[in-house]
Amino acid sequence: MSLVALDTTINISFSVKDRHASAKWYETMLGFETLYHADEAGWSELQTNTVGVTIGLGEHTEPAPGNCVPVFGVADLDTARKKLEQAKVKFDGATDVVEGMVKTATFYDPDGNALMLAEDLTQGA
Repeated sequence: MSLVALDTTINISFSVKDRHASAKWYETMLGFETLYHADEAGWSELQTNTVGVTIGLGEHTEPAPGNCVPVFGVADLDTARKKLEQAKVKFDGATDVVEGMVKTATFYDPDGNALMLAEDLTQGA
């Protein structure tokens, strides 16, 4: 039994310099949909492609990049990485592979926040 009864929603929050520009980046690069911009609160929220998981963007003059690393599953990591690299998205080194388990690649948004792509390799094993 847990101390807190959690529901099935998750919001992954980032601090960014320009919420509107960052929201556009997440829309263009990852296909997320902006739900709203609460300009008076300095907050924007986007729906990811995963039910119950949203991205929150808090606007700060000095954002704190790298404070969280959300992991997003993809069917074909190599193709996804190639598309992002073609769009000048910066990756942190080579793709890591744990044979028969997972393939991962860390990349960064415009404010230096780390994100990760992961391909499940257990299905063919």
